[in-house]
Amino acid sequence: MAKEKSLKEKLEKKMLTKSDIPIIVLLTVLFSFFVIWRLRVYSPDLSLNLFSELIGVAFTLFIIDTLLVRSKNKLWKLVHKDIDYLISRNVNRLRDGIATRVFKFEPDLDSQVSFNEKIEALSKERADFLAEMDELDKDELIIKIKENDFFNQENYDYFDEKAEDFWEILNMKYSEYLAPELVSELIELHTGLKDLCSAIRQHAKSDILKENKDYYRSLGVESAAQSLVVIIENLNQLKAAGYSENAKVS
Repeated sequence: MAKEKSLKEKLEKKMLTKSDIPIIVLLTVLFSFFVIWRLRVYSPDLSLNLFSELIGVAFTLFIIDTLLVRSKNKLWKLVHKDIDYLISRNVNRLRDGIATRVFKFEPDLDSQVSFNEKIEALSKERADFLAEMDELDKDELIIKIKENDFFNQENYDYFDEKAEDFWEILNMKYSEYLAPELVSELIELHTGLKDLCSAIRQHAKSDILKENKDYYRSLGVESAAQSLVVIIENLNQLKAAGYSENAKVS
């Protein structure tokens, strides 16, 4: 049985077909055809002349739109690999950040192997580890979070920065060319990271609002665990889709 292509592989050959002509222009042309068709009853010659002119306009619009779509496809072919790599690197870095900052993951590396082999081994161990974390429910994640010193300003800054990295991708010049499936994944990931940052802030309130210290600590931990469920699932889906790469080493 042939191996099913990942989302990334499927999108590499995707052609852009979206028209750049506003819908109001197309509706105006159609309405004009209707008016001219009705006008033939009163002035057949004028109607015929206008009809010929309108056909010319419609044909010109069609040619222009076809050229614009081709131009977009040509541009996309030039930049999509770089954009894919940018997304993949951000996903890979975040996977590392989640594993190390949240769960204190430390790989078991063989000191005898080459540098590239260490990178591959680390990636595989981390992938297996995050796959295991993906199987945990919120309550099990809470136990994991409590075991580590997760709620601090450094982690807030880190995950807030990662959220902004994905937001910048979604708002970059070529984001309109991204597939809806990929955009949905990135938006969900951005939202999950922002929610995780909010959870850290809620937990920090326990140091300020002493009377409700236990409440804010509990709220922070619960919210963080819920956000991590979403983030880890999303990261694993993106990796399965082909969007997770190690840095290029020459």
